[in-house]
Amino acid sequence: MTATSPNADPAELAKFSELAHRWWDMDSEFRPLHEINPLRLEWIESQVPLAGKRVLDVGCGGGILADAMARRGADVLGIDLAGKALKVAQLHALEAGTSGVRYREVAVEALAQEAPGSFDVVTCMEMLEHVPQPASVVAACARLVKPGGWVFFSTINRNAKAFMLAIVGAEYVLGMLPKGTHEYAKLIRPSELVAYCRAAALDVDHARGLQYNPLTRRYWLNDDVSVNYMIATRRPAPAAA
Repeated sequence: MTATSPNADPAELAKFSELAHRWWDMDSEFRPLHEINPLRLEWIESQVPLAGKRVLDVGCGGGILADAMARRGADVLGIDLAGKALKVAQLHALEAGTSGVRYREVAVEALAQEAPGSFDVVTCMEMLEHVPQPASVVAACARLVKPGGWVFFSTINRNAKAFMLAIVGAEYVLGMLPKGTHEYAKLIRPSELVAYCRAAALDVDHARGLQYNPLTRRYWLNDDVSVNYMIATRRPAPAAA
């Protein structure tokens, strides 16, 4: 991607910018992100302790995950192309007194050219299904992480079950997300994401599924990747001489 043609959908940026002021409202459209954030955070920390690590959060939005990782002792940079959401993230960090987190409006591909191999951990959560070229984002994340470092992705599978639960159910029946949040054609099968990772020279460690019970409003992780899922990958360290 070039500076004049970033890997972003203007309609997607506008959609999230319009909702920017509601990122930290626990009863807003972003409630699901707040509710799953402890699960995401603990899963990441189960692979790599965050304290003292330099972390990049790609597609950070209003900073829900970035802020939480900074509170675990990481030095976090959150990046996004939705300027209003970034301003909300910055304001929240000031109000909450969160140190160790900063935000920047820059495309991940541009940052990869500017600062390759600069981060111990890279996270890219609930973002790949919103961009025109997800493989480009995966490749940029791989360039940004240090050899031996971790890259974490999360997205939504593309199948009939995911369509019914993540789009029809979550957006139109339960009203958990605004209608039109996800487009079925942009959803990504695990096999496709694994292929993107391998093409970017990332080793896939394991995948986890994220489940939800609408009656109890409880989330949990298991091995079922048929709807929402996360993948942990690593950039191989150089072979010892």
